[in-house]
Amino acid sequence: MNNLTISFQKFLKNKNAVTIIGVVLIILILFFGYRYQIKKQVDPVTGIPVANKTIQPRTKITEDMIETISVAPIVLQKGDVYTNKAAIIGKYSNYNSVIPKGSMFYKDTVVDEKTLPDSAFIDLEKGQIPYNFPVTVDSTYGNSIFPGHYIDIYMKATRKDGKLMVGKLLENIKVLAVKDSSGRHVFENSEESRTPAYLIFGVKSEINILLRKASYMGEFSTELFPVPHGVKVEEEEGTTTVTSQTLKDFINANTVANDEIEDSTDSDATKTTTTTTDTTKTTADTTKTTTKTTKTTE
Repeated sequence: MNNLTISFQKFLKNKNAVTIIGVVLIILILFFGYRYQIKKQVDPVTGIPVANKTIQPRTKITEDMIETISVAPIVLQKGDVYTNKAAIIGKYSNYNSVIPKGSMFYKDTVVDEKTLPDSAFIDLEKGQIPYNFPVTVDSTYGNSIFPGHYIDIYMKATRKDGKLMVGKLLENIKVLAVKDSSGRHVFENSEESRTPAYLIFGVKSEINILLRKASYMGEFSTELFPVPHGVKVEEEEGTTTVTSQTLKDFINANTVANDEIEDSTDSDATKTTTTTTDTTKTTADTTKTTTKTTKTTE
């Protein structure tokens, strides 16, 4: 035993032998460590849900739409993919997402029903009011006006003297959505043909009222129709504006002005306040008279 111990001590004092053993150990560690990491990345993870058919936007996901496959773990490293089928069933594909056949279910493409937004109102700017503008296939140039396009709105009307008026009423309106008569987005489903019934866009309150007034002026055979002028508008030119003062004046001249309605309301409120004040004064005078009569009687 002592001889073995002495031999081992001598071996350790041999620098060359120690160096060789150290190199061999390092190589073995690197080899097995690398092999473990490769195995970890290559060995497939089973039970990953994927779509077995193309799922259109706003579609409830049911079990028969899902199948499971095995994928390499490296694909799941980002953590943005659902790995459990039960976590998907009953949810909806997002309003702006088509899930292709064979695709995994990414977390930004699947939402709960209560959080499923309407894209038409998400893109409204601060201070804007949504407006649903009636259209047909013909007035949208064969269903060629898409969300994100900019349009101008023209107006046609007949004056009291019988003369026809046609001109551009508004310009640079960004279309937020195109919907059919059932309120479904026309272009969200690539497998179904839908007929446009409304263009949804946002405008300021004043322009919203102007459009509403014009749409109700049937006495003058008034018609409003969109004219597209492309997808992109320079930022400084992107504000919706009234381009025809003549048409605006014509609309306002044949409808009740909003400031008159407000003035009328204010006037009624003033009258009510005055009446209340007069009543209070009368009550006070009556109280004084009653008091004097009581004193006299005493």
